[in-house]
Amino acid sequence: MEKDTIVLTRKIQIHIDSDDKEKRASYYQMLFEWQDIVYRAANLVMTHLYIQEQIKDLIYLHDDVKVKLTNRSLDEEGILNTSKMNTTYQILSRYFKGKINTDILSCINMALIKNYNSERIDYWKGTKSLRNYKKDMPIPFSGKSLKLMRDGNNHDFRFSLFKIPFRTYLGKDRSDKKVLLQRVLVGQIKMCASALQIVKGKLFLLLSLEIPKKKYELQEHIIAETSLGIEHPITVQIDKDNYQIGNKEEFLYRRIAIQAARLRNQKAAAFSRGGHGRTKKMKGLEHYRDKEKRYVDYKLHLYSRRLIDICIKAQAGTLLLVNQSQKEEVAKEDVFILRNWSYHGLISKIKYKAELAGIHVIIE
Repeated sequence: MEKDTIVLTRKIQIHIDSDDKEKRASYYQMLFEWQDIVYRAANLVMTHLYIQEQIKDLIYLHDDVKVKLTNRSLDEEGILNTSKMNTTYQILSRYFKGKINTDILSCINMALIKNYNSERIDYWKGTKSLRNYKKDMPIPFSGKSLKLMRDGNNHDFRFSLFKIPFRTYLGKDRSDKKVLLQRVLVGQIKMCASALQIVKGKLFLLLSLEIPKKKYELQEHIIAETSLGIEHPITVQIDKDNYQIGNKEEFLYRRIAIQAARLRNQKAAAFSRGGHGRTKKMKGLEHYRDKEKRYVDYKLHLYSRRLIDICIKAQAGTLLLVNQSQKEEVAKEDVFILRNWSYHGLISKIKYKAELAGIHVIIE
């Protein structure tokens, strides 16, 4: 049965809400220590899950060795002294209990088990390597651990997380973040397991929310035949109506211009005037570091939004991506197309917005 809700995530910049410098420093120190524990705990869990799964394939073990991964108290053939899910939590509790909140350990364990189970077939076939988590991994926590409240002085919000006070920084928010936070306060939507991320000393809240899908009058027999390409990022045909979203000059040429500008700055950096070391020389290059990524991400969001709006207006309940698999195979042989098409990001945004609107997506 199709769910009536969808989970979406919003990235919100936050600050530690304290004027005491010593307290702020201690809170930051605590968060950095938690971040270090989280990534080590994640790699530890993945290692143990993989070892447990591979015991049965160790053909050099004696035939009498029992390898059934179940609790021995429930099954005499089992080799575990607890449930399979609890084995990895016991490992985390043994190494990190008292150093970090147990809610974080529980969320790490649940998330890693879910990720592993979704990819275990690929590990078994050898088509995918085991995940390796890095030091910038977000710190997960359950929705019940975050206590949100309204800041009476401005349009931002305050919340506490494991007794650490935080304050949001929405700035000139042109998205739906403020509206979503307001709906959380009045209980209209539910907070799910979220995470706190540290990027270059800045704090971000990766807030996951479960919201109801919007109800539109859609007809499943009305099909929007969609084609992704270079000349026009999206071409849509619904019955006799044709739509073209974006064009080559708008998207591709602008993207190439950003790449060329970045390359010029990279070549010129060696001849830039010094005086302040590397920071001065790399100032121009740093400006273009994420410029292309931000531009592409904005355009893909815009194109996918317009596609879904067209489908809703035409009451198209089914969206068919025509010959997409074949196009991706062709793109793999062309380095230029593979580098500049961004079909994977566009498809993921289309799927996300279509699911939110209740439109069924089929990839041909």
